Amino acid sequence: MITGSQCRAARALVECSRERLAVASGVDISTIESFERKLGKPDDESIAALRASLEAAGAAFLPDGDRGGIGVRLKFNRSETRRIQTMEGEGGIVAHDDVP
Repeated sequence: MITGSQCRAARALVECSRERLAVASGVDISTIESFERKLGKPDDESIAALRASLEAAGAAFLPDGDRGGIGVRLKFNRSETRRIQTMEGEGGIVAHDDVP
């Protein structure tokens, strides 16, 4: 599970609006807002959907006890992220890669 603060921090790290997260996760915008503002807690399925969407966008959640407490960080630094996006946008035929 993640906290509302982790959700808000992850959105900031991956530069994702609440609207975009709502579309990606299938969770209502008002639910995301109340979760992040600690006004309510969505059901476990909604939290799992939020987490999965944020992880797919490049966030990595740190468990309690990992370097002092819970948190969130980027899976890749900004340079690596840009290179990955460039490679993904190159297009071409999708085929098996024989490189070992």
